[in-house]
Amino acid sequence: MENYDGRSEREMTVGEWLGTLIISSIPFIGIIMLLVWAFGRSTNLCKANWAKAWLILQVIGYVLAIMMWGTLISVFQMGIFD
Repeated sequence: MENYDGRSEREMTVGEWLGTLIISSIPFIGIIMLLVWAFGRSTNLCKANWAKAWLILQVIGYVLAIMMWGTLISVFQMGIFD
């Protein structure tokens, strides 16, 4: 498969994708590997783009979780449920 920069890369197999998904789901190690895959030069372009997208989604999820916890804490501090 030829990429936009003219490089030719082979497609990833189902087994490679399964390994990628399993490794990326391991706490702490998964985040480190996502960063390596997203910004490493030797990573398959398809995997690199997937890793970047997954990192963006994780950041959005963390921001939303922090906002929801902040809202929940402020509601309990106002004494609405006393």
